[in-house]
Amino acid sequence: MKPNHKGRAQIFQNPVLERLTRTHIALPISIFIIIAAGLIYYGLTNSFINVLEATGYFLLGWLIFTLIEYMAHRYVFHMETNTPLKKRVQYTFHGNHHDYPKDKERLAMPPIVSVLLASFLFFVFELFVGRLVFGLVAGLLFGYALYLFVHYAVHAYAPPKNFLKVLWVHHSIHHYKDPEAAFGVSSPLWDWLLGTMPKKGK
Repeated sequence: MKPNHKGRAQIFQNPVLERLTRTHIALPISIFIIIAAGLIYYGLTNSFINVLEATGYFLLGWLIFTLIEYMAHRYVFHMETNTPLKKRVQYTFHGNHHDYPKDKERLAMPPIVSVLLASFLFFVFELFVGRLVFGLVAGLLFGYALYLFVHYAVHAYAPPKNFLKVLWVHHSIHHYKDPEAAFGVSSPLWDWLLGTMPKKGK
């Protein structure tokens, strides 16, 4: 199916499940900015981390998120659909977005799924970095919120006439010219490092 500027895919027959696949972008962005700020505040006020640690691990978490974003987009959202199950999973999570890239209510995972995933990541990273998790996961969640904002802006608004235009162009190439390149949304860093930058002329 060719990308359509209007309409949306029907993913589930059940109307409740179908409704849960849609969300206004402001909701998840607000949730994760608040949680990220809360983690930093809680970590500092309870002396789990100091300002230097909070800053350093926040930036590290943000960097780690950009890698997670890239890897998930490249290897999960664009998985090989060589079985009916894989085809269904891929379309549910991402294929519908390529068919209907202008569907503004399907530019983020449902908030409840994202909160559960964020909670899981908190406990996983705590095993590795201990108390520094407050800064690290805050950076991860900020990175996710920034990704959601950039992704929404790229699909909802015309490109700006400044240095941010590169993000609009990069993601548009992925959608409309070469879906096997330009997997980074909030940053082209990992495309550049891992060899998936769009080829010139595409």
